[in-house]
Amino acid sequence: MSKPIAGLLTVGSLLLLAPSLAAQPFNRHSANVSVGAARPRGELRPWFSDRPLVGVEYGYRIHRNFQVDAGFDAVFGAAGTRDWLPTDFGNLRIRDYQYMVPFGGRVILPVADERVHVYGGLGGAYMRYSEAVQQPFGDSGYRIPCYICASRDGFAYYGVFGVNASVDDARRFRFGVGTKVYRGHTSGDAFGATPPRETTDRWVNVFGTFSVTF
Repeated sequence: MSKPIAGLLTVGSLLLLAPSLAAQPFNRHSANVSVGAARPRGELRPWFSDRPLVGVEYGYRIHRNFQVDAGFDAVFGAAGTRDWLPTDFGNLRIRDYQYMVPFGGRVILPVADERVHVYGGLGGAYMRYSEAVQQPFGDSGYRIPCYICASRDGFAYYGVFGVNASVDDARRFRFGVGTKVYRGHTSGDAFGATPPRETTDRWVNVFGTFSVTF
């Protein structure tokens, strides 16, 4: 059993022992920003490397102990693409990016009058790996197409486990740490050293979070 799923079961069992929490007020909305590291595993491990991760997430608590989530995670350069696109404006650098779009839910155990949240969750995700050319004209609106850029995509499921704590009396601002594991399949072009076939991909992402709740 994976650590995120085991954590979710642990949180769920603790909730059964804490019915008195239902009378306490809580914030229903949360906007989260995450920064950390993405660690490719599974078939990706020989071809991809650990790289920085940035994520954003919105959560809505439909109940004190249950929240629905949707987010977006971006990883920078895990495939190590080293290529250039010849153009009339010179050779333009091609870089690779990996995107995950998770959608699911979590179980929350509030502790110490909502000051601390221990949580675990599950859900599905869309994954896309793509190469993009560095655009020389910024936000002018003119973009150079990359006819040699590769892409892959597919679907996955994920598990998440973490803890955060409020830093103000109103319980609006929270800092925390967590881990999210993705497991799924992607297919498409050869990407970096990845062959042009379906692969079984796994990512173990660790991160710190800052949240605003209201």
